Amino acid sequence: MKSGPGHSAPLDETDRRIVEELRADGRLSMRALAERLHISRASAYSRVERLHRDGVIAGYTAVVDPERYGFGISAYVYLKISQHSWKAVRQRVLEIPEVWHGALVSGDYDLVLLVRAPDAHSLRDLVLSRLQTMPDVTSSHTVLILDELPTDGHQPRF
Repeated sequence: MKSGPGHSAPLDETDRRIVEELRADGRLSMRALAERLHISRASAYSRVERLHRDGVIAGYTAVVDPERYGFGISAYVYLKISQHSWKAVRQRVLEIPEVWHGALVSGDYDLVLLVRAPDAHSLRDLVLSRLQTMPDVTSSHTVLILDELPTDGHQPRF
């Protein structure tokens, strides 16, 4: 039975271990997954299928190193937007390839965006010419990212 939006699916310890293993290596075979967790391949298949069906696992993706991919500078851009304009602004932001993540947030700003650009000039153009001039954007605040924690959940090695 699929959980509705905003509701978590019932998970046991084995389900959680499956998710962690697949988060660490989404290309892991069912055989290897079953071996690591000391469960049968049939159990691994059925559990992963259920996790997909229940929306716990939404898909698989490649983790990209932004610098090696050509994005030498990253920033968080905080936007204040006109009241009731979230859907329109959201649609326009989705069309900007330099936006890697966005969230509607509470607090002083309405929207926070993780943006990546090849260089400082490109970032300046993105913020000043494309984001700040967007209809319904009333102000912005940009914070440069100096270093990032690893995305795999492990502690950073500074």
